[in-house]
Amino acid sequence: MRLISGKYGGRVIKTASGPGYRPATSKVRQAIFSMLESRGVEWEGLRVADMFAGSGSLAIESLSRGAAFALFVEKNGRAASLISDNLRDLGASSREYRVLKTDLFNVLSKAPDKPYDLIFIDPPYGYDLLPKALDAALEKGWLSENGFVLAEVEDKVEPPRSEQVDRLELLVNKLYGQTRILLWQM
Repeated sequence: MRLISGKYGGRVIKTASGPGYRPATSKVRQAIFSMLESRGVEWEGLRVADMFAGSGSLAIESLSRGAAFALFVEKNGRAASLISDNLRDLGASSREYRVLKTDLFNVLSKAPDKPYDLIFIDPPYGYDLLPKALDAALEKGWLSENGFVLAEVEDKVEPPRSEQVDRLELLVNKLYGQTRILLWQM
């Protein structure tokens, strides 16, 4: 997979293959970053969390564009290792990222040291994990004031509703083939 822009733009990262892996297509990634930038996201100094990271392509692209720090949470050991390998191959400083090979809900059971400005949530399809992940992240203070949450889910999934989620403003609900992109702001 080729990175789109920034200091790693044009470089290729390795991705895992197999059941449950579906790295965002170039078209979808370009749309995601365009919609974030059109809403005022400035990458310099940004803290990004990539939940259900998979290939980590969204947070790696964020680092490429100037994000200060990215947290990758991926349960699958092979995928987590590929994220680490890709970051090392790109020459990213170990101060710029942390890769956690663990279940996301273990991580979300505690508050972060510092909130994140942008949270990507890309749960495996067919398990209805978006509402649970979003509620847990919001309840424990993972999102900064005015921060963004971007979810990439299957086309049939509608935006979840809960007391926590209703604190956010839904900015985007758009289909790209079989992928739905949801973008909220605190």
